[in-house]
Amino acid sequence: MITKEHRLFIEFADAVRRERYVGLCFGAPGVGKTQSARYYSQWDQLAGHLDGTRPVGTNGEASAGQILAARAVMYTPKVHNTPHNLDKEISFLCDRLGWNVELMLNPGRGIDEHGRLNTSTHAELLIVDEADRLKVGALEQLRDHHDRTGIGLILIGMPGIEKRLARYPQLYSRVGFVHHYKPMSADEQAFVLARSWPHLSLGDNDDYATTEALAAITRITSGNFRLTVRLVGQIERVLKINNMSTVTKEVVETARKNLVIGSM
Repeated sequence: MITKEHRLFIEFADAVRRERYVGLCFGAPGVGKTQSARYYSQWDQLAGHLDGTRPVGTNGEASAGQILAARAVMYTPKVHNTPHNLDKEISFLCDRLGWNVELMLNPGRGIDEHGRLNTSTHAELLIVDEADRLKVGALEQLRDHHDRTGIGLILIGMPGIEKRLARYPQLYSRVGFVHHYKPMSADEQAFVLARSWPHLSLGDNDDYATTEALAAITRITSGNFRLTVRLVGQIERVLKINNMSTVTKEVVETARKNLVIGSM
């Protein structure tokens, strides 16, 4: 589902990667920040190859060139993290990415006399999700890694992280791009619902019951991507249980009762 905010994120990530500075992306939970980052880095396809046992493209996936095109690593720190472990894990991922890129660019090249490939320059972007978990020491370690390697760095977090980072001038002074990832507008949400779940017929503007149901979905979710997916799942469940085919306001309200929805 290519949304407007996803396209803006792609432009943001490309700029950070090209200029090799620090980028900051923040937004409410569920708006799609992590999904955009995973799609940009092709992380679902790439992560399984970074154990160093086999190169990308050996199991019938999309071509190695497509998977490695972003030259990006995605990292999610553990809840309990230390600067040492963070640097070790990030360095490993960047090295493994470089190993795959080197094998793609030079498939006939063997390892050197020390049993290594030259992989130091291929990782161009590091995306750190859940950056709110990082304390001062870990943030300083990230800054050091960015300075030493010249890799582009994106920090993804919740609203307020930009104010927190402002207290660390050595890191914040390196931020060259701030992107606020916003929820979908009402029109965009209607577009996504009509095209992503066509069997629900939520794009029928001539049916008042459907228009009323669409308004209820927009009011409940406020354009939040994750909540929209969860609510649609419950709507499909209610329709199936009651052997119904039309989504109405009452169906939406019934589906909403099966979810825990906080303030956003």
